[in-house]
Amino acid sequence: MVKSNDPSTNENEFLLSALKEQKRVDGRGVYDVRSIELAFGSDYGHVQVQLGRTRMSAKVTAEVVRPRQDKPTDGQLIFNTEISPMASPLFEAGSRSEQEVMISRLIEKSMRRSRAIDTEGLCIVAGEKVWQIRVDLHFLDHDGNLVDCASIAAITALLHFRRPDVTVVGEEVTIHPIDQRNPVPLSVHHIPISITFNFFDNGNLLVVDPSYLEEQVKEGDMTITMNIHKEICALSKAGGIPLEMDQVVRCSQIAQVKVSDISELIQKSLADDKAARKAK
Repeated sequence: MVKSNDPSTNENEFLLSALKEQKRVDGRGVYDVRSIELAFGSDYGHVQVQLGRTRMSAKVTAEVVRPRQDKPTDGQLIFNTEISPMASPLFEAGSRSEQEVMISRLIEKSMRRSRAIDTEGLCIVAGEKVWQIRVDLHFLDHDGNLVDCASIAAITALLHFRRPDVTVVGEEVTIHPIDQRNPVPLSVHHIPISITFNFFDNGNLLVVDPSYLEEQVKEGDMTITMNIHKEICALSKAGGIPLEMDQVVRCSQIAQVKVSDISELIQKSLADDKAARKAK
């Protein structure tokens, strides 16, 4: 359950008058994304992402499980989100908010349905043993746009993760400890990145990467998940004002640029981490 903390009428009017002049309360331009910082933990698959003042951590773990009966050669990919009162007093402990459910579904849809991760490559013994990859997303600070922050954290953690190597001889399966044999990266086909837009003034005004205050004032929102190949992996618009088709096309063009920039940042951060680990 989310508690209400609506902005005052003065805050609303100030924000909208600034947007009409193509300005934002935090000093950004309407198409600007806040600064993104990525920090990796000592374990593979552990990453902390900061998007402006919105902060979260992602941790990927793997275990061997039986595959689903209808997909005997497919590994499993599951996502779990947790928004605690530590991230914002708006959230209550022990209850799963609508926002949390929406984020989980959107991340799952953009990763699984677009086949970003090769789940067949997670099969060890068909019908018997597969890897289950679990991504835990913990929100630490909420200052708006949890969806995009979660999207960046999830895919970065999956790219960074290494699972133990496996040897199969007949029916005997040996899982090699990481200190005995180099762990194996996941097979990632493409990198889906979510870009969220908020709309104001009957859809005439829009912003990219909304802050917390902008989210409270918005009249509608839309999230486009895309990769650098310009393929739309998911599009989410849950209620709010209706949008004209040219507005959707415009947003997709803006998303292309942002996705390219963020993908480049992720790849550079991963390369820097790899170099730092080799240097140790």
